[in-house]
Amino acid sequence: MGIYIMKRMLITLPLLLAVSFLTFVLISFSPMEPAEVVLRAQEVPVITEELIEQTNEKLGFNKPFIVQYFHWLIACLQLDFGQSYVKNAPVWSLMGPAFMNTFKLTVISSFVIIAFSVLFGVLCALNERTAVDRLLRALLFGFTAVPAYWLGAIFIFVFSVKLDLLPTSGMDGAKSYILPVTVIALGYIGLYFRNIRSAMLNNLNEDYVLYGRASGLPENKITMHILRNSLQVAISIFCMAIPIILGGTVVIENVFAWPGLGSLSISAILSRDFPVIQAYVLIVAVAFVVFNMMSDILNATFNPRIRDGN
Repeated sequence: MGIYIMKRMLITLPLLLAVSFLTFVLISFSPMEPAEVVLRAQEVPVITEELIEQTNEKLGFNKPFIVQYFHWLIACLQLDFGQSYVKNAPVWSLMGPAFMNTFKLTVISSFVIIAFSVLFGVLCALNERTAVDRLLRALLFGFTAVPAYWLGAIFIFVFSVKLDLLPTSGMDGAKSYILPVTVIALGYIGLYFRNIRSAMLNNLNEDYVLYGRASGLPENKITMHILRNSLQVAISIFCMAIPIILGGTVVIENVFAWPGLGSLSISAILSRDFPVIQAYVLIVAVAFVVFNMMSDILNATFNPRIRDGN
């Protein structure tokens, strides 16, 4: 198992390097020079060629592109993403608190999604083609198709404005999590529970289920065996839930004024604050790569044929 993990990590390293390079290349797509962006962000009244050259010299923009990249990469490995052009503060001092706020929202939402996906997947599989199965699938697929911003606005209107039960926005206590977590969960449960349902139905037709019932095993024990085997199929899907939600909270955070990465990234994009944009893209991309590696390792742990190359 240790050899498999080492191989998987060695494969991941060049991928992370490629991701970091592509993230850094983002700055070259701007029609404006980075120095001009900095000066405009600092609200310099008159931008001259001499001032642009001085800024290029000060920030190292006049160095060869590859040299700039390696300096930036080494700094990022030390969690130094540079200075914000707009707020003139270290990027990590802005990203750190925002990341933790988004991470809390992501983890709580992921647990809710996984718990209800398993619950509804098992319930639908055990009641295949019944009214319960059809009704749950219709409701969950319906919520998945509804835009998150519209659902969030409806929830705010009903539960915050009309009923005055929950806060409309911000991050202030446990109640603040209820609406954003609910909207995120409703958008993803419909995607994940059908994988559990499908895996459960496949396992229900396996020989070991027939033998178990013929041997007189209690139905709840058989169901637990089926669920355990079904969850192995869904490991990859659930492992990727966290980075997918982490990268997909932009809309939710702006609807509920959540002080996280999504809100910070939108603000940075509107003001062309390149260091913040690069840090956000890099964090989300690295999360996808790392969690994908973790899903492979977990799959190999439960399925020896994967780590043996079969």
